[in-house]
Amino acid sequence: MSKNKLLRMDNVGIVVESLDKAISFFTEIGLKLEGRATIEGEWAGRVTGLGTQRVEIAMMATPEGHSRLELSRFLTPTTISDHRTAPVNALGYLRVMFTVAT
Repeated sequence: MSKNKLLRMDNVGIVVESLDKAISFFTEIGLKLEGRATIEGEWAGRVTGLGTQRVEIAMMATPEGHSRLELSRFLTPTTISDHRTAPVNALGYLRVMFTVAT
């Protein structure tokens, strides 16, 4: 058994259809918009393996400022599948859960 223990989670990334709607939702539950930008070009594609790409991103921070949610909307290349219709045993993340005060 490893002696290393997770100290915190720094980043979760989600690909979305509408950056504005996603920002609105996550702002409503308490995350704060840190910044928004368009990332493009071959250099960015080397990181993702997609080649030349153009992606709008927004970074949202949790209230205590320790964790980040990265929202991405791919302009090019377009998204190729919709994981909302994938079966629950499909590879990839299935859900991210938050506790919020009402």
